[in-house]
Amino acid sequence: MPVLYVDVRWLLQQHEAALPDQPVVSDFSALVAAVARHRVDPPRLGIDSDPAWRAAALLHTLVLLRPLPAHNVRFACAVVIAYMHASDEGIDAPYGELVELTKELMDGKGDVFGAADRIRSWRI
Repeated sequence: MPVLYVDVRWLLQQHEAALPDQPVVSDFSALVAAVARHRVDPPRLGIDSDPAWRAAALLHTLVLLRPLPAHNVRFACAVVIAYMHASDEGIDAPYGELVELTKELMDGKGDVFGAADRIRSWRI
């Protein structure tokens, strides 16, 4: 399957779907950064990008840059699920694990590469 690259419009569509009652984006530059980052290939020497890495890059960027005034974790988690689904790689994370992953990233206890490994482990 070809690589799925998303754009700001796609992220805004995910925002609308995940948070229909919260229509405000307070920092569009964070969305632009997430889009740019998920397109990097390779992300590090010796590491090939795949849908899990791209989803992790979106997740990591969105939770750290917080484009919304509130509910950034919910938005970022919804983006990961939607991105993996759109890439024909669904995930089935154990209950609460995706939220835990985002909290670890926010607390600096994990990085994008570890996040990608976790997302890969949840593929179905």
